Amino acid sequence: MHGTLVAATLILCVSLSAQWFHYPTPGVPRTAAGAPDLNARTPRTGGKPDLSGMWLASNPLPCPPVLRSDDGDCAEKTGLSAQAPNIGLGLPGGLPYQPWAAELVKKRKEDLGKDDPHAKCLPASFPRAYGLPHIQKVVQIPGLLLMLDEFNAGYRQIFTDGRALPIDPQPSWNGYSSGKWEGDTLVVKTIGFRDDLWLDLQGDPLTSAANVTERFHRPDYGHLDIEVTVDDLKAYTKPWTVTFKQAIVLDTELVDEICLENEKSVLHLAGK
Repeated sequence: MHGTLVAATLILCVSLSAQWFHYPTPGVPRTAAGAPDLNARTPRTGGKPDLSGMWLASNPLPCPPVLRSDDGDCAEKTGLSAQAPNIGLGLPGGLPYQPWAAELVKKRKEDLGKDDPHAKCLPASFPRAYGLPHIQKVVQIPGLLLMLDEFNAGYRQIFTDGRALPIDPQPSWNGYSSGKWEGDTLVVKTIGFRDDLWLDLQGDPLTSAANVTERFHRPDYGHLDIEVTVDDLKAYTKPWTVTFKQAIVLDTELVDEICLENEKSVLHLAGK
């Protein structure tokens, strides 16, 4: 009897847990036909746009042939952003490299990205994360914007309580971020990066000298624009700016995506 009760309890737990994959998002505006109205008015809280929601890059690339099985199925169920391979895509003349950075990127391409920290299950860092096929959940509360990354259960904190950036920060994957509202746009400044970060698959660098400014703008319910300006004169000859387009993800929740759990791919990377 006891064993039957335990088995039934486990089945019930699995059933309830599985429902979160298709759990309805509350408060979604609807069209007259009942479909989500992604062009509806931007939600607001405390008089400012509410950036809360689950977001994913809205400009995915087609599945690369290397990831397709014989029957055409793609191993990666969510596509990479068009900016994931090259964050400077569309910039006239490309990224303005310092000579050493241009040589480094050339070598990383020739090595087929074998030293890519993301391929070794290390954090993606930002702004690279905006182009990867991993949901990011934004939680906006007074004084703080939390960004929860599905990949490796990562997180980022953006403080909006008026605090100054640290003077001598310990280098980190996501740096230290402080933001303030300028009208309906949240402007975030970040410093304190590690010196070995990759911005994309081809290995464009971000160094400890970088100052990154983001401008978050939610034009309507279903879309989020993130303009990113990288000022890193150690790696680039001048600041440069790109924009990431994000689309809201509805009727689901974050799930574990722990890169090193049963991971076997890294053994087959070049040079291993």
